[in-house]
Amino acid sequence: MSWDWQVFCQDTITQEVGASCFGKGGEITYLDWLLSAWGWTVSVSLLSLAIALVVGAIIGTLRTLPNSPWAVRLGNAWVEYFRNIPLLVHIFLWYHVIPTLVPAMKSLPGFVLVVFALGFFTSARIAEQVRSGVLALPRGQRYAGMAMGFTTFQTYRYVLLPMAFRIIIPPLTSETMNIFKNSSVAFAVSVAELTMFAMQAQEETARGVEVYLAVTGLYVVSAFAINRIMAWVEKSVRVPGLIAAGGGGH
Repeated sequence: MSWDWQVFCQDTITQEVGASCFGKGGEITYLDWLLSAWGWTVSVSLLSLAIALVVGAIIGTLRTLPNSPWAVRLGNAWVEYFRNIPLLVHIFLWYHVIPTLVPAMKSLPGFVLVVFALGFFTSARIAEQVRSGVLALPRGQRYAGMAMGFTTFQTYRYVLLPMAFRIIIPPLTSETMNIFKNSSVAFAVSVAELTMFAMQAQEETARGVEVYLAVTGLYVVSAFAINRIMAWVEKSVRVPGLIAAGGGGH
C-alpha cells in the first residue's frame, strides 16, 4: 500500500496537484477544504458548549432548589427527555420538525439548528453534573449563605455554584471533549464539518486512508487541546482540599 499525501495539494475541481498546497486566485485545494471543515467543527462545538453550559447550569440549579417541587420536576423532565433520545434523532428533530412547528425558524441555517440540538442535548448531561456538584457540598454552606441574609438566588450565585463548578471541572472536561466528537453527527444535515469533508473527499480522490488519518489527527489535536486548557483551568481555580474531596483529577 502506497500513501500519497499530495492529495491535499490537489485542486478540488481539476484534481491536479498545484505548486502550493493552498489555493490561489479562487482555487481551493483539499487542504483548504480540510481546514475550513475543521473551522466548522470548532464553531459548532464551541457554540453548542456555550448553550450547554448556560442551560445546564440553570437546569441543574432548578433540580436542587429546596421547597420547589415543580422546579425540580421541570429539571428532571428536561434531563430525562434529552438523555433518553439519541443525539442523531435530536439533530433530525431540530432540522426537520422544529422549523415546521415554529415557522419563524424556517429561515435559520442548518448550522444554527445543529448548534441548538447539540447544545440542548449536552445541557442535560451538564445539568446532572451541576446537580451532583451542588449536592456534594456540605449543607452548612447553604446555611451560611442564609445566615448572611442572602436570597436563594444570591446563595447559589455567590456560595454554592462557584464551589460546585470547581468540583465538576473533571467531568466537564469529558463533556467538552465529547461535544467535539459528537459534532461529527452534523454531517447528517449537510453541515460542512470534518466528517462530511472526509466522506466527500475520499469519494472524489479515492484516498480514504490519507483523508481519514488527517481528520482523525485533527480530532485528536482538538481533544488534547481541550484537555490541557481544562487542566489549566482546574489548577487555576482549585481550592486546596476541595477538588480531592470531590474525586477530581485527570
